[in-house]
Amino acid sequence: MNPLVVPEAVLGGALLFFVPGFAVARATFPRLRFRGPDGLRGALETVALSFTLSVVLTVLVGFALLRLAPGGFAASWSDPLLETCLGAVAIVAFAVGYLEGAYATAPPAPAPPEPGAAGAWELSRELDRLAREERRIVRELAGVGADTAAHGDLERRLAAVRGEVRAIQDRREAEYDL
Repeated sequence: MNPLVVPEAVLGGALLFFVPGFAVARATFPRLRFRGPDGLRGALETVALSFTLSVVLTVLVGFALLRLAPGGFAASWSDPLLETCLGAVAIVAFAVGYLEGAYATAPPAPAPPEPGAAGAWELSRELDRLAREERRIVRELAGVGADTAAHGDLERRLAAVRGEVRAIQDRREAEYDL
């Protein structure tokens, strides 16, 4: 038995079933870390994604080689075209991951939030509260006479509520005009 069979099998298995997927997973999700409070979860997600992506990449590259290579190809160590292509995919993905900061000690800086993303829940609750207040004032206005002092007070409160809603809408629109 050839003494190189076991190392070749291990290297080939890693190249087919782990390395390209790991490199693509790290390049795609550079903020996933293996340390810290979410380290175990990040490691499990990356390993599972690595196996899955490697199988998908192997199938896609193999299919492309069958269609594009003249005369097809043989997936063997005597003709390692599939392994070479997967190695090239892994090298490119490692380079992209390195540039994205996936292998740095500290995670990359978070992406800036999208306009309007911060405080959306609180804003929605505030607008709902103001809409309820406006409906309540309108109902009260319908129940009082037009010439009473309460009518003028309710009109002022209604204008204030509508002005507050308009100010919130203007601030939100200004966030998108950056």
